Amino acid sequence: MQKFTTVQEMRSHAAELKAFGRTIALVATQGALHAGQEALIRAAADAGHAVIVSIFVNPLQFGPNEVIANYPRSFDADLALCETCGAHAVFAPSVEEMYPRGYSTYVIEEAMAKPLDGLSRPTHFRGVTTLMANLFNLIRPDCTYFGQKSAQRAAVVRKMTADLHFGVDIVVVPTVREPDGLAAGVRNRDFTASQRNEALALHKALKRAKEMSDSGVKSPDRLIAEATHIMSQHRRVRIIYVSIVDSTTMEPMRDIVPGRSMLAIAAWVDEVRLIDNVVL
Repeated sequence: MQKFTTVQEMRSHAAELKAFGRTIALVATQGALHAGQEALIRAAADAGHAVIVSIFVNPLQFGPNEVIANYPRSFDADLALCETCGAHAVFAPSVEEMYPRGYSTYVIEEAMAKPLDGLSRPTHFRGVTTLMANLFNLIRPDCTYFGQKSAQRAAVVRKMTADLHFGVDIVVVPTVREPDGLAAGVRNRDFTASQRNEALALHKALKRAKEMSDSGVKSPDRLIAEATHIMSQHRRVRIIYVSIVDSTTMEPMRDIVPGRSMLAIAAWVDEVRLIDNVVL
């Protein structure tokens, strides 16, 4: 496995891969890798692609009240995991390398980025699309991999990719869950036993809503009310949103369409923000 830190090195190496007929899969991360991202790397490698993992804490994704210095970092462990999972290369640039002095160009998707996380983090997806556009232009991947937990991010990038004719396939891998049902995430390792028990409210809410939907309940209001009720029983959980949306467009849905409707939730557990979802 190779490691690159400059744009020129990464561009040259990606071009060499293309010249030798390799297909490239991009797995874009902010580091502090966990089981969910491990699954993405393994899925891309198993599909036969040369997997390039970017490790870059993207300042554009952080809002004014979010402290980028608090984002966990474990670079040496990340490199080891990437190699174990079959990554071909890691791209780990500095902020100055990706956004040099005078940088002033941004990419904004104005439909799918509006609801859900877009309401509480209005600049977040601008950061995501700007970085992904840069990585697409630099690496020229054939595909990029996302986890289902980040369904809105995948939808936003898919729309940007289509609108700007990047020609990159968006592959979504099922959410990886820990044995108790908690979705794999960068903050899980920091939870106390009490916080973890509170965080499980999200999975409990999704599981109950899915059971209700499978049993024939087709009212979004009933499913949202039940999920909200379950989470509200946990005193350290502060709900940000509970919504049923189209899993492709992120638009609110008035009726449940099996396989298309998605219950998406976000909540604070003390100072940790969590997201999760389930397709109904």
